[in-house]
Amino acid sequence: METLNVINGFLETVVGYVWNIPLVVVLIGSGILFSFLLGVIQIKGFVHAIQVVRGKFDKKGDPGEINHFQALTTALSATVGLGNIAGVAVAIKAGGPGATFWMIAAGLLGMATKYSECSLAVMYRRVDENGHVHGGPMHYIVNGLGEKWRPLAIFFAFACIASSFGAANMFQTNSVASIMNGYFDIPPMLTGVVLAVAVAVVIIGGIKRIGSVTSFLVPIMGGIYILGALVVILKNFDQVPGLFGQIFSDAFTGTAAAGGFAGVAVKEVLVQGVRRACFSNEAGLGSAPIAHAAAATDEPVREGVVALLEPLIDTVVICTMTALVILISGAWTSDANGVELTALAFDSAIPGFGRWFVPIAVALFAYSTLLSWSYYGEMATDFLFKGKYITTYKATFCMFAFVGAIWKLGPVLNFSDIMLGLMVIPNLIAVWLLFPKLKAATNEYFGKLNRGEFKQND
Repeated sequence: METLNVINGFLETVVGYVWNIPLVVVLIGSGILFSFLLGVIQIKGFVHAIQVVRGKFDKKGDPGEINHFQALTTALSATVGLGNIAGVAVAIKAGGPGATFWMIAAGLLGMATKYSECSLAVMYRRVDENGHVHGGPMHYIVNGLGEKWRPLAIFFAFACIASSFGAANMFQTNSVASIMNGYFDIPPMLTGVVLAVAVAVVIIGGIKRIGSVTSFLVPIMGGIYILGALVVILKNFDQVPGLFGQIFSDAFTGTAAAGGFAGVAVKEVLVQGVRRACFSNEAGLGSAPIAHAAAATDEPVREGVVALLEPLIDTVVICTMTALVILISGAWTSDANGVELTALAFDSAIPGFGRWFVPIAVALFAYSTLLSWSYYGEMATDFLFKGKYITTYKATFCMFAFVGAIWKLGPVLNFSDIMLGLMVIPNLIAVWLLFPKLKAATNEYFGKLNRGEFKQND
């Protein structure tokens, strides 16, 4: 036990080094430069993105396995998760109200990063003789940069698999089991069995079944959560202007002590906001490109504009709503944290609401994350072992879902958080080295779009 504690303490220290100012600079800096160099793609591509998601540019026979909407919901099902509920609470608890500003900023800038990495994912994907797509950063590293860069791709794939078992699997099921046991006395073992079976039923069918389920699940669960948050916000709408003022001022001055809450320096506010935004929307991590690579299209840029909607929905809309609910309640200065803090915030605004609403939201969000990340890990396994051990990976993933519900996770989660952060490095190295080709493809595509050369469906 003492050895385990030492290992866990070491890993916690490494997590602190990985998720610190240098990574913040890389993520925010890349988002700023991508936005500038691509002509503020967040604005230029927004209306077109909505049209593409609605199927206005779909063509029968395009290579790929799922449509644009399914690709979007598959990636969103991975990003709209516990980060939107527990992660926002942790950010505000550690960084104060100002962390919300940096979450929003990271979300807006992350739109350009998502566009870049997901466009490249389609540009350099491989479609095999059976029509199955193999894509993601490991493929645009090797196919775009050449074989000499394969070690970078191998590292990314390894880190992706490690993250799929930890933060994207065991942490999710552990959180669901904990809240279901605490609120409804449901045994963690039962929660683990139900989640493992529910995941297995879907992932056996591959990306087509995952896309089918997420295209149904994500709009429902996202809509329910947004409506719940809106009820609280609208009920206390008079507080909202003042809260946005506090969010903005604290982002640049830090947070003064409030009640039992310790004062926070600007550095911590910035790190917490960007870290939680990245955890939540995954812009720069390289995970979402794996899902978007499977989209049925022969225009890489077209899928890129679809992907830029994710940080907007996930971070700018859903995370901001969670933050407002927490700040309206004043519960962030209490001893509560994570899911407990968010539930307390909903309860304080509408007595009894948080007790039922938050656990259900946690279960749905966690389940959707499990589905998408199982596919990310599957594709990383496919790359590392050249198509072998896919069934073994899926079985192991489901087993870990069960184990996560009943086991204390310390070292596993810390190692996973390290790998999650390190995924950024090989991914963004590849995106930057391939950026000239992306820039040329962007100019060509939007030139054709502006000239009306793409046929639209009625």
